[in-house]
Amino acid sequence: MSEWRRLDRRTLGVTALVTAGIAVSAGIPVAIGTRSLWLVPAAVLFVGLGVLGDYVRWRATRFRCTPERLELEFRFAAHTRKSLPRERIRTADLTANPLHRAFGVAVLTVGTGQHEKSGQSGLTLAPLARADAEALRTELLHRGTATESPGATDGSLASLDPRWIRYAPVSFVAPALGLSAFGALFKVADWFGAGGGLLNWLLDRFGDLPLAASVLLLLVLAVVLGVAGAAGLFAEMWWHYRLDREPGGTLRVRRGLLTTRSVTLEERRLRGVELVEPLGARLAGAARVDAIATGVKRDDDKSESKTLLPAAPRAVAVDVAARVLGEPVADVPLVAHPRAARGRRLRWALLTALVPVLVLLVLGALLTDVLLVLGGALAVVALPVAVLLALDAYRGLGHGSRDRYLVLRAGTVRRGTAVLARDGVIGWTVKQSVFQRRRGLATFTATTAAGTGAYSILDADAGEGLEFAAAAVPGILTPFASVPAEASRT
Repeated sequence: MSEWRRLDRRTLGVTALVTAGIAVSAGIPVAIGTRSLWLVPAAVLFVGLGVLGDYVRWRATRFRCTPERLELEFRFAAHTRKSLPRERIRTADLTANPLHRAFGVAVLTVGTGQHEKSGQSGLTLAPLARADAEALRTELLHRGTATESPGATDGSLASLDPRWIRYAPVSFVAPALGLSAFGALFKVADWFGAGGGLLNWLLDRFGDLPLAASVLLLLVLAVVLGVAGAAGLFAEMWWHYRLDREPGGTLRVRRGLLTTRSVTLEERRLRGVELVEPLGARLAGAARVDAIATGVKRDDDKSESKTLLPAAPRAVAVDVAARVLGEPVADVPLVAHPRAARGRRLRWALLTALVPVLVLLVLGALLTDVLLVLGGALAVVALPVAVLLALDAYRGLGHGSRDRYLVLRAGTVRRGTAVLARDGVIGWTVKQSVFQRRRGLATFTATTAAGTGAYSILDADAGEGLEFAAAAVPGILTPFASVPAEASRT
């Protein structure tokens, strides 16, 4: 039986520096305001208590890895033990922030790919020596029994091209970061009662320019700040990126500039991939690749555990998807949807754009002509944009299949092409509203235990979609398809 082991003792040094940083950053402003020296012993006491608490945690915590289980035990005032069966372990991820890297340690997070309310779905060993964490990760995951995708080969599947950073500013993150920076600046100024003075100071920097031009220049400055922030965020998250297929049937993503991250995904949990093309990235010819896998939180839409490739040229994304799946399927010819689907998108887009326009026009007629001007300007801008987005959404609709996979595509602001394994589909949901029924359309949703849990074929021809769903996973729709025929013979 494996012996019990302790966490790495260098955790005490990490804790000392963290608590010292908190004490200094919080204490300096207070010291400047109060000019009191009592903060020095208070800071020393704060650091000492933090290190003492971490020492107790380190002394009372131990773990071991046996052929059957991974166990973590804490013995102090209370005795707790967590245990994971080895055969249920699906992930073993490493994270190391700058302090961890300086001390040569890392945090190992082990999970089962499930999300249980009891909290027994994972264990965290924080920290271990970097070499020990790597060795334990390999021991836990490389069991040699996983089945790999046909045509898959071990080795590097993708690595970062620094030129990909040009796709960071075209995302919605860039303007959000710029506006957030201005918002935070004005919020801090408002705390000191200088919010209005800060705005006047900024406007004075533009000299005698009209107010509208000054505001426009401020927005341009916010966008520039957002672009710089988006590029910095991309570099922090994806620098040193590398995607590898390791022996034993696992995919490993390593990335990070300051905080390094290593995320591992078992291929037997993989049910496909999704080619994600947000509007800005699509206009720039870029896409990212997300894994459709079991055990990933359905509300997790961040570029974290499920992203296999960040925004990159679309050709690269298609190639990486083919390497992951073992066959090229992302560019399968898709069945176009009926023209009635285009009409539905046009009507919904125009209705969405007209509602705020009508509200402004009504309020303008009742209150002030300014709102009438705003309503007219909004109509001039919003209606053409709505039509263009609706037409683009219609062109993006499609579905098809090849060998073991189904390909479903939809969306315009966020276009997604889901490549879903047939054996990962556990059911179909068919929805048909009154308006869809009149036009012979229906929405077919493939249900799966992976990814978001459901991937839809929107506004497809009802007959063709039913045939596609029945052929995609033979046997699922047979009992339901036979009911109308039997009823018609009675």
